[in-house]
Amino acid sequence: MDLNEKDFIQEINYLKLTTTLLRKTISSLAQDLYDNEEKQQEFKKYVWDTRKELDPTEMKSIISNNEKEIDDLEKKAKYYKKLYKIQNSPYFGKITFEDDESKKDIYIGLTYLTKNNNNIIFDWRAPISSIFYDYEHANAQYESPGGIVKGYLHNKRQFTIENSKIKRVFDSNITIQDDLLQEVLAKKNSDYMKNIVTTIQSEQNAIIRDTKYNNLIVQGIAGSGKTSVALHRIAFLLYKIKNLKSDKVLIFAPNQIFSTYISNVLPELGEENTKETTFSDFLETYITEYKYIESFTSFIERYYKYEEEFIDLIKFKQSNEIIQVIENYILSYSKKIHFVDDIFNRDLYIERVKLNKYLKERYSSLPLLERIDEIANKISEQEFNGNKSKTRQIKKWLKEKINMSLDVKDIYKNFYKSEEFINAYKKSIPESYISKLNNNKISYEDACLFVYMKSLLTFLGNDYSIEQTIIDEAQDYNILQYVLLKKILRKSKFTILGDINQTINPYYLYNSLEDLKNVFTEGTNYLELNKTYRSSPEIIKHSNKILNLNLVSAIRRDIHIPVEFKEEKNIVVQLTEDIKRLRKNNKSIAIITKTDVESNKIFNKLKSQFNDLMLISGNSKSFSRELVVLPSYLAKGLEFDATIIYTDKDNKYNYNEKYLYYVSCTRSQHH
Repeated sequence: MDLNEKDFIQEINYLKLTTTLLRKTISSLAQDLYDNEEKQQEFKKYVWDTRKELDPTEMKSIISNNEKEIDDLEKKAKYYKKLYKIQNSPYFGKITFEDDESKKDIYIGLTYLTKNNNNIIFDWRAPISSIFYDYEHANAQYESPGGIVKGYLHNKRQFTIENSKIKRVFDSNITIQDDLLQEVLAKKNSDYMKNIVTTIQSEQNAIIRDTKYNNLIVQGIAGSGKTSVALHRIAFLLYKIKNLKSDKVLIFAPNQIFSTYISNVLPELGEENTKETTFSDFLETYITEYKYIESFTSFIERYYKYEEEFIDLIKFKQSNEIIQVIENYILSYSKKIHFVDDIFNRDLYIERVKLNKYLKERYSSLPLLERIDEIANKISEQEFNGNKSKTRQIKKWLKEKINMSLDVKDIYKNFYKSEEFINAYKKSIPESYISKLNNNKISYEDACLFVYMKSLLTFLGNDYSIEQTIIDEAQDYNILQYVLLKKILRKSKFTILGDINQTINPYYLYNSLEDLKNVFTEGTNYLELNKTYRSSPEIIKHSNKILNLNLVSAIRRDIHIPVEFKEEKNIVVQLTEDIKRLRKNNKSIAIITKTDVESNKIFNKLKSQFNDLMLISGNSKSFSRELVVLPSYLAKGLEFDATIIYTDKDNKYNYNEKYLYYVSCTRSQHH
């Protein structure tokens, strides 16, 4: 501790005052919540007992007032949980800031605490708290609701408080990156990602607090904290934006393992977890024509296990060019389609000329399938007063009298035989390939194209419930996927984070994530994170060589353990020795293989040696990180204290798989 005795005693006294107030507030809130629970039970009984006596207007007013009380109660309960969480460690930072009005001490924690309308603790997300993350001793400013507040930062102090006792305190003369940061970075891993609220860096804070732009695109190198930044940004937006709730935020994760890994961060920050999905799962809502959709993991496994025959075709289907090809095809299909006969039966007679006039003129601005619906509705209104049963029958008759299929599945299959596709791809596709589209399962690459084509044929239904969308591992999504997400999530703003050097989609490669500005054209900012906080300098040096990188700057400086290279001899003996050695100083160890074939092989060889060894596959939903074996493409986004990169001598990483190897090598913190 570098404080003088007087300052240290002052800090002890302030902590005592804070702890006493904190516990009183917790106790008071607990009593309020208990009393309100009883009150709610009484209210329910009252409503039930008087349900026949009160008129509907009175009942509606009473229930409306009670709903407001319930809303207030939920806010109290949420605040109670936050205070309970910080009761033994109420704050972690302090700034002494002087503006035009006064000089004041600002204590910063996970949430706020007040006494007589004065803040005893400020929430880390409060405007003034940004100074703690952004400035040294110097002129400083923050953006308040009333405008920019300028002043001078006299001091910045950091605390480690455990069990309501100050374990460590020191004044920081530089941005938070030295003693405390190094200490945090040197800690061993647990099973879940932790919050970084005490060590947020200035460049990370800029992304977390950005509300000037509708959309953010972030290129961040391995270990730069992209995912942590995304999650802390969600917590900040939930604090900042009125009426934004967790269920209005959607996170796209690469797989279920990753979702489990990050699941503790928002609750640690006192917020509820948001909605989460993978791209495949997201598409399920819009694909009723197929029972199963291939996952991204299975999609790339076909390539890395050398099971994919049509590599060039899939590259074309993933390309930017395919968007225009699909649009041209649907435009052509819509022009060619027409009614070839009258509807003539005992219930109805309509000439095909009239039907085609509806199709080509009156409803021509609508997507093709919507036109058919509107024609059926129009005829039903005119002839049968809009009878729903008759409307369905008319749709059936319309489909019988038209010259081309209106089935989305048929239209999609025909796409691969179309002039538009063949001219663009420069060759035709075997019928055996197209016939696979008759199955119950659609491939990952086809699923995206299928939904986009469907969106051109009919109204998919926009999801207006989502207001903020977070896309992690952005480099593995092609442009069409972003076009589709923007089209469906019409009300949402986007935060997109990735690293072009960690691309594991072998069919699509960005020159820069800034290319996404072509999709998100308005109110979009592009930023970069070029410091890595995860790995030791030795690991970074080795990883840089894989991709010939020189832009990565390492922050870690606590250890100097060399990267080891070993030839495979007796794999069981070697790995057993390495694991036992690494376990002496590390909590989490991963054996990372190229594919799941090698993962299964290693697991079966070692499971008798280590009872706690866990195999992670594409179907895994949770895991313990103590000792795992997993394929490289499932290690994305995870980190471990130590890693063993196993390369089978018969299936080494080749040049085209260098990004996969880079991902594997950048998972380790220490060894």
